[in-house]
Amino acid sequence: MRVVLGAVTVAAAVVAVIATASVAAAPDGGAPSMTPDHVRDFQLTDTTRIAHRLSYYQYAPAIVLMSQKVGSPLSRAAAAELAKLQATYKDKGVLFYMINPADTREQAAAEAASNRFAAPVLMDDLQLVGEQMNIQREGEVFVLDPRADFKVAYRGPLDDRFNKATLDTNTRPANAYAASAIDAVLGHQPVATPRVEARAGQRFAFPDRHPVAAYEEISYSNTVAPILQKKCVSCHQKGGIGPFQMNSYEVVKGFAPMMRETVMTRRMPPFFADPHVGKWSNDTSLTPEETKTLVHWIEAGAPRGKGEDILKTQAGEAPEWPAALGKPDVVVQLPSFSVPASGVIEYQHMTVDNPFKGDTWLRAVAFQPGARPVLHHITSGYSPDKSLPPADIPGSSVGSYVPGAGIQVYNEGTGAPVPAGGKLSFSMHYTTNGKPMTDVTKIGYYLLKAPPEIIRRAAVISNPIMRIPAGEARHQEVAYLEFPADAVLYSVHPHAHYRGYAVELTQITPDGRETPILSVPKYDFNWQLDYDLAQPLTVKKGTKLRVKWTYDNSDHNPANPDPKLNVTWGEQTWNEMMYFRINYRWVDETSHNIRNDLQAKLMESRIIGFLDDNADGKLQISELRGPYASLKSRFAALDLNHDGGLDLKELTAANLTRGVAKRLAETDIEQ
Repeated sequence: MRVVLGAVTVAAAVVAVIATASVAAAPDGGAPSMTPDHVRDFQLTDTTRIAHRLSYYQYAPAIVLMSQKVGSPLSRAAAAELAKLQATYKDKGVLFYMINPADTREQAAAEAASNRFAAPVLMDDLQLVGEQMNIQREGEVFVLDPRADFKVAYRGPLDDRFNKATLDTNTRPANAYAASAIDAVLGHQPVATPRVEARAGQRFAFPDRHPVAAYEEISYSNTVAPILQKKCVSCHQKGGIGPFQMNSYEVVKGFAPMMRETVMTRRMPPFFADPHVGKWSNDTSLTPEETKTLVHWIEAGAPRGKGEDILKTQAGEAPEWPAALGKPDVVVQLPSFSVPASGVIEYQHMTVDNPFKGDTWLRAVAFQPGARPVLHHITSGYSPDKSLPPADIPGSSVGSYVPGAGIQVYNEGTGAPVPAGGKLSFSMHYTTNGKPMTDVTKIGYYLLKAPPEIIRRAAVISNPIMRIPAGEARHQEVAYLEFPADAVLYSVHPHAHYRGYAVELTQITPDGRETPILSVPKYDFNWQLDYDLAQPLTVKKGTKLRVKWTYDNSDHNPANPDPKLNVTWGEQTWNEMMYFRINYRWVDETSHNIRNDLQAKLMESRIIGFLDDNADGKLQISELRGPYASLKSRFAALDLNHDGGLDLKELTAANLTRGVAKRLAETDIEQ
């Protein structure tokens, strides 16, 4: 490949984030650029909506990052050469990535697909990573040594061919800078030429890359403290669930390095939906501008400046019940349970008499755990009194508690029905933490004064025969529900255990079009959240809602209980779950016109949905696996219409649906 490039001189740049930096040599006399000695931890999402955190890859012997730009001949040529290096060092465990700080994800995804890039493309949407690394132009390569705290062992072009006015990759390089650097890192040797100024390719614009002095002018009083008050203090206050109280500048200053790390790795504030997919009414994440402001302020040394410290003067205390909801209409206290310091605790099933006087509709539920460190989750349901006539309204969940979330507020105009009489049942999952504790959980119920027009329904998308092979780092499981009538989707809730890595919900319309609804590029077991749609989504008849879970069963997953296990479905956290709750309404259903028939048809679609990988509505012989692989020998006889697939009617005719439905019902830990 021959590409004609304009030779340009690189201007000097200083990045505020770099505390210690080295200077790249400029053989052509060009001005050098500063390079960080180490790259600090960050998390970026690639073009396939999977997140990558730098510190996760500390096991790698070397990591190669290369800057990339869409549509550029140099970037395409560099990507092709990078792929050759990737193939060369594959068996040695070296990891390769490209980083794009300039284009949209859609543009970068199309470029990656059309050019069949071998390395994932990480999207630096906010340019904060590019600022940290002081990236100047496309085609810059950074060879990192994870064993030396991600030291930048080399920075420069891939080889000397990429610093010539005319790029010709058909010739052999005289100086294979990147390959030599990789060899040195693998051999625990110093790199002979650690810095080479990249002189070809397009420059990137970093409009927010300013000297430290510019960020020293950010006002703590007028800008930073209000952001923290709005997005952080509700957890980080007296009585809150945060590990420290964010109640003064001095506290913030002390925790500033940790705060920067949690923001750069996208762990805080805890809301993990991909901002490029969907809008959420309960979104607590920082805006792009808030993120950049906090990071730049911390990198400038977190200056105090002048003005009132509202975190100190307005410091408060977490209320007993959510301030936005006030005191509950009804409070239920669950029986006391003593959790030992160690050991395995079976799920505890508790029941209380129905505290409501008649048929009741819930508008919100709030949980007050008595021993938050050991209470993993609570699921619930309504158990009817069989001595009474059937209720006029259906029973439903009466709230759920999961780590990081204890409030459920139902959409305006909707409500969760609880028939009169019977009992409320609660399934309590406790985990030991080395200290004996006693839990007495309280639940606050907020009631509607009159029945709503709309019934808020729930269903679970799951796969009861999931199997994650031992050691597999990115195993995927899929399942779907097919809607038999028009519905409106309100809220979604993904749930997995320690091996859950990422999850997506996609709608597949009857015309075959696929559109993502929710994408969580990096799932966090400690914050199992509801995601409430900012605008409820109409789901047309025949649409499939398909869930794809990605699991990490490798020994690189620090939370993995045992990477040597082939993991299957189970209630305990060392087992795993492929679970996804959806909340919705039927368009043709009201509280005066109950449509349990639609709910039953929806549940029927699950019988195929966890096996039907290509989502065509029937099972091909290749899709029969696990306990259903035995059907392969009978496939021809079961395929009554001889179309090469088994549909629901054919499975029903063969009396195969009852057992499947029972297995699926066992996965409904909460609706």
